[in-house]
Amino acid sequence: MRNVGLVYDEIFLQHVPPAWHPDLADRLVDVIITLKASGIWSNLKHIKPRRARFEDVVRVHTPEHIDKIMNFGAGELDPDTYMSEGSLDAALYAAGAVMEAIDWCRRGAIERAFCLIRPPGHHAEADGAMGFCIFNNVAVGARYAQTVGYHKVFIIDFDAHHGNGTQHIFEEDDTVFYFSTHQHPYYPNTGKDMERGRGRGEGYTYNVPIRAGSGNKDFLTVYQDILPGIVARFAPDIVLVSAGYDIHVNDRHANIRVSHEGIRAIVQSILASSSAPMVFALEGGYDLASLSDSVRITIEEMLKR
Repeated sequence: MRNVGLVYDEIFLQHVPPAWHPDLADRLVDVIITLKASGIWSNLKHIKPRRARFEDVVRVHTPEHIDKIMNFGAGELDPDTYMSEGSLDAALYAAGAVMEAIDWCRRGAIERAFCLIRPPGHHAEADGAMGFCIFNNVAVGARYAQTVGYHKVFIIDFDAHHGNGTQHIFEEDDTVFYFSTHQHPYYPNTGKDMERGRGRGEGYTYNVPIRAGSGNKDFLTVYQDILPGIVARFAPDIVLVSAGYDIHVNDRHANIRVSHEGIRAIVQSILASSSAPMVFALEGGYDLASLSDSVRITIEEMLKR
């Protein structure tokens, strides 16, 4: 059995958008209940996140964006993205959770980690919040990883929505590879297959748009036949995964029809693609039952040799 960390804290429940909003605290509460009931809870190393500092977040976000969030208080950042009294701390600890997981990997204390966090991050641009996302957790983690000795970072994003923020932050960088599968056309209407990066980063972005109504077969073609070769050629020092479970057939916030078995096969393919440390960070997934089962399935696979 592998050494796997679970990074979680109740601080993430303090982000409280309006009651109609999909990103509610119950998402994490139900996952915790499911993990404890499954029997794998005791096999995990339980890790507390740390609060990301200004100097951590400014590696990927503009000072103006950070200052706005620090001083915003409560209210609407955009039509989908809200701040409550506890959102600032939740967002900083979400970014810090990925950093903490990376440190544990670097010390050799764990081989893999799952960051059970909210708010999510992959839509957050360098200069603004959007799509439920305040700070880009995985992007902050990628830049932090490079400060502690992981030079080449591979990011895999299987959320149903394209991670526009992550792509744009790294699109001119040849040390961070961004690979995404996502429903297209769909929010945020980025992530066409022709988007391959720019300048020095050209060829280090790889988008696979997935049509609405697609299911296991289309995803497994990508993750079993395409991803392994791309990862092997890049030869990353660490792999970060934006894990969005709104691809599940029961999640009504997208129309990607991946089953429990499909989730398991996707995760298996990701884990088999590299021997480097891997850190998964929760993004989307809003049907409580399928989200909880999908995270359980993911961690079950992460624990296997």
